[in-house]
Amino acid sequence: MNIELEIFSPVHQLNNKLFDERDLLVYTKRDDLIQPIISGNKWRKLKYLLREAQRQHKNHLVTFGGAFSNHLLATAGAAARFGFKATGFVRGDEVNNDTLFMCRLHGMNLIFVDRESYRDKQHLFNRYFGSDEQAFFIDEGGTSPEAVKGCGELINELTETYDHIFCAAGTGATAAGIISGIALHKLNTKCHVIPVLKNGDFIGDEIIRLVPDATNYQLHTDYHFGGYGKTTDQLISFIKQFVADTGIIIEPVYTGKLFYTLYDLAAKSYFNPGDKILAIHTGGLFGLLGMKDKF
Repeated sequence: MNIELEIFSPVHQLNNKLFDERDLLVYTKRDDLIQPIISGNKWRKLKYLLREAQRQHKNHLVTFGGAFSNHLLATAGAAARFGFKATGFVRGDEVNNDTLFMCRLHGMNLIFVDRESYRDKQHLFNRYFGSDEQAFFIDEGGTSPEAVKGCGELINELTETYDHIFCAAGTGATAAGIISGIALHKLNTKCHVIPVLKNGDFIGDEIIRLVPDATNYQLHTDYHFGGYGKTTDQLISFIKQFVADTGIIIEPVYTGKLFYTLYDLAAKSYFNPGDKILAIHTGGLFGLLGMKDKF
């Protein structure tokens, strides 16, 4: 089967009194609209991995994630869409939740492992599937050179140039791809990366590992709101207001922190008047299902 999925990712302007006062033009690229399950940057990161699995004549995708992992769900959806088997190693005790229900619905087999064992993913793969010639290893979050290539293609789709591009970061692969795409097109655009984990400086190391000559980017490490999967009343209040004002759904794990950062920097007069800013909406809206009680 040909590994293709139609990309529908328009750019929408965000109108807000704050941006008018600061003379800013702010837009968002709606990668959340690419596909409901294989959402946003997840498709961009998976596309070339799926093609590589197909090239190697492997039909069993094996990957890793937490109990609310959008990557697990996207891999399950992609496997079902393109005719692969799928197994997901899930970090932590066995649980049932909406995300894992959706993974199973798409045919993914789930294996729960303790957090210590989960640290060595290659060992887990070898232990369970080392003798399975059809098994294909996909790292947590899809992080790989193939993911960087896929995310870099986002820049090809832009019909205008921007002074700033913002993206959230969990592993750094999406940011690395965007940075490489900016460099490839020789754009004078600064990439702003918002790590969603506490102590997110390691994202910079990951970017350099994936794109050794990466330049013209900045990490904003003070917008994690307590760490991965953590939130505060302040962030939840912002998300509610943003969705009510724009009709665009965001969630607390990634995109809520992304847009909060952009709005906060605008309020602090970080940008120059007249700047054009693009925020990448990376999808992952099923992250809301694990945090419904916060709303």
